[in-house]
Amino acid sequence: MGALDYLSNFCTVTSTRGKRKAMQTVEIKVKMDCDGCERRVKNAVKTIKGVKTVEVVRKQSRVTVSGYVDANKVLKRVKSTGKRAEFWPYIPYNLVSYPYATQVYDKRAPAGYVRNVTQAIPAPNATDERITHLFSDDNPNACSIM
Repeated sequence: MGALDYLSNFCTVTSTRGKRKAMQTVEIKVKMDCDGCERRVKNAVKTIKGVKTVEVVRKQSRVTVSGYVDANKVLKRVKSTGKRAEFWPYIPYNLVSYPYATQVYDKRAPAGYVRNVTQAIPAPNATDERITHLFSDDNPNACSIM
């Protein structure tokens, strides 16, 4: 039985195909000045294997790519066009608890967006203290100016 198992290892066909990448959306900030720049970036990204959709918003300098792709490969391909590119550094204003924290508010951000910084997002185990609780008579550490 041992010799049969040994020989069967040589005869079996193994699949060399790797795992399929997960469907994801990659957002990249790219400075585009004209229609030619926009077309060059869009065509470069569309040729990547696994890309389903490419959306370019020149007014926000934003490229959104959806598909079965690797984010670093998309960024590298956009940079190969000669444009300066980075991952989209902004998040919607309404998702941030502290939009005016240090390094969060950015004048160059599109309308309704602020920079994605860990200081702006509260810790999941943080407790919110209500103002009314801070100055109540039930709180022994409350303000005693009265």
